[in-house]
Amino acid sequence: MFWELIGTFSAGLGAAGIALVLRALTLKKLPKWLIPVFAGAGMLGFQIYMEYNWYPHQSSRLPEGVAVVRAVEEQAAWRPWSYIFPQTMRFIAADIKNAAVNQRNPELVLVNLYFFERRMGTRQITQVIHCGAPARADFTEQLVIPAPGSQPDASWHPLAADDELYRLICIEQPGKE
Repeated sequence: MFWELIGTFSAGLGAAGIALVLRALTLKKLPKWLIPVFAGAGMLGFQIYMEYNWYPHQSSRLPEGVAVVRAVEEQAAWRPWSYIFPQTMRFIAADIKNAAVNQRNPELVLVNLYFFERRMGTRQITQVIHCGAPARADFTEQLVIPAPGSQPDASWHPLAADDELYRLICIEQPGKE
């Protein structure tokens, strides 16, 4: 975030410099107020650029075997352009490569989910995916592991059949035939 602040100030100074050059080229016929307008427009433009390029940049840096399972696009009144072009401000990635199948119940798969959010730290949550149900649950000491062939209890959250997490873990999981 510190480097983004430095970049924002640099963009403002660069844009103000362009306004100064334009004033010099026109022999100072352009008004002085153009300099702060250019500086503000440069800083705003840089911030908009960073907001829209955050998600592609972060998702491209994920290691092999970690896949994006959900991206959340947001709109905000203080960013009116986001109503036309929504911005991805957070996303969830799953560590597919290191997912582990349960020894007692092969319908259960343990997977780490990573929650990314703009200007926030990354959080990790371990989830258990029930491929037979389909459902998911947080991996805690209180989690009741269902016996093979049985359905999970009410503490499990259902997953849609077209959910990306379910598809990657249960249908396209490496090693599954």
